[in-house]
Amino acid sequence: MREVLITAMPVTMWVLTALNLLFTVLLFCLWRKTKQVSALWMALVAFGLFYDALILSLGTVLPEGDALKGLSLPRFVLHCGLIPLLFPVCAEALGIRGVGKKIVWIVTILIMAAGIAAGFATKLEPQVVGGVTRYASAKELTPGWSTGIQNALSYGPIVILMVCGLIVWIMKKRPELFLSGLFMFAFSALAPATKNMDLMFFISMFGEVLMVFFFWLYAKNRKGANK
Repeated sequence: MREVLITAMPVTMWVLTALNLLFTVLLFCLWRKTKQVSALWMALVAFGLFYDALILSLGTVLPEGDALKGLSLPRFVLHCGLIPLLFPVCAEALGIRGVGKKIVWIVTILIMAAGIAAGFATKLEPQVVGGVTRYASAKELTPGWSTGIQNALSYGPIVILMVCGLIVWIMKKRPELFLSGLFMFAFSALAPATKNMDLMFFISMFGEVLMVFFFWLYAKNRKGANK
């Protein structure tokens, strides 16, 4: 199975990147049409995932060097800086208003600032798997606080999204948010579960596409606009 994944990886990565772009554009278009603010936050999260996928896919054609390295650091910054927008998405889905909404935004902005700082503090090193070159975090050189924040942001917001999604599913009969978090979490955990940590960047791309697909499905089927 591992050999099949590695063989199919270069082409599959570009397909997943194209799908990411499609749903990102659809979410932005939906936001412009309906003025749903949650669609905008979802679109921004999707954009961060698209950029991440694009740079990883470029590693199938670009060699190790300054160009690929320079393009790689922003993917850490965007991921850590945009993924906290899942918190206001959850707040909107749960109908949190007033003081509660302000508190969510204060926490979100603080976490976004910490995430952006962690992204910029990342030290990169080249890694090659199955002919794909990528710049990953050099654990020996990246500050521990940066690694800790990145690890927390990789799973924490997704777990909160799943919990929120489960509540929305029970209360409003809408499973999309729960499924978006579930697939992202499942594919992120699949690599360590199968002892293929070097392929985690590739395997998790499937979860990212499914997450933004269910984002779009959720926003598309909402009744009314959140202004």
